Amino acid sequence: MLQTLGIMIRGMRMMVTLDEDLARELQERARREGESFKAVLNAALRRGLRVGSKPKPLPRFEVEASDCGFRTGIDLHRLNQLNDEIESEDFRLQL
Repeated sequence: MLQTLGIMIRGMRMMVTLDEDLARELQERARREGESFKAVLNAALRRGLRVGSKPKPLPRFEVEASDCGFRTGIDLHRLNQLNDEIESEDFRLQL
């Protein structure tokens, strides 16, 4: 079932027909937010129109590589094991 709404635009009345589920959702949101139906409808239309517009292109993102400072022979995939060994040694020395 469709719901028809009358809308005023600069003194001119315009009729809009909404699907029942949309009209119900807008009415529920208006009640929940304590706003008028008109305010909720206008906000929803503004959000929808912004989403539909073409976004501005983002500036190109580039990553500059730099030396991480690890010595040759250190296996980067086993750093957690190295950390565990250092902590174990520190603990043993505290006893």
